[in-house]
Amino acid sequence: MENLIALCCLLLTVVLYWQAKKLYRKTGKWWFAPLLAVPLLSIAGVLLARIPYQTYFQDTHWLSWLLGPATVAFAIPIYEQRKMIRKHALSLSCGVLVGMPVAVLSSVWLARAFGLSELLQKSLAPRSISTPFAMAAESAIGGSVDLTAVFVVITGVSGMLLGEVMLLYLPVRSRLAKGALLGAAAHGAGTAKANELGAEEGVVASLTMMLGGIATVFAAPVIAWFV
Repeated sequence: MENLIALCCLLLTVVLYWQAKKLYRKTGKWWFAPLLAVPLLSIAGVLLARIPYQTYFQDTHWLSWLLGPATVAFAIPIYEQRKMIRKHALSLSCGVLVGMPVAVLSSVWLARAFGLSELLQKSLAPRSISTPFAMAAESAIGGSVDLTAVFVVITGVSGMLLGEVMLLYLPVRSRLAKGALLGAAAHGAGTAKANELGAEEGVVASLTMMLGGIATVFAAPVIAWFV
């Protein structure tokens, strides 16, 4: 019986994602964004049906595993736009080198300012990078991998919803800058939003997200010492 329930949870999650993505493409309404709608509906369904988290995760963990290959797939548009990347290599490198420390330091500083526990400080540190990178970095930092995953999703949703609005008021005109901002601040969700703005923005966001994630993983022991 438990295996059947777990399978139904997997099918329900996939159907919800498919429907939410279809509605989001059709209407453009932010509340249909899969990264926002699917988790909320899934949580509501699990709570109403009183399904234990372990049962839900029994089969749906394969969806989490797919985050790795999905992140690697961002390398395809990067390869296709390699000439543009070589042309702006210095600007993009500076963006990553500045964006990664700012994201980590601001997260830890705000956590300390609000008096959050050391565990939450460590779990918040890698929130601005994609989930596979964040989970790898968190194992070295010493926080909670589960909490980090939640904070990464919240960061991505916030960046996706607010990023485009902020760009309307910030004096940012360069496509490179827009893509770098969304990729560095909101990882995969920000990259999806950048792709909606344009192909160039999407490529830069992908590159920034991947380089920022790799840099954070390598810098994890230093971050752990700082926290």
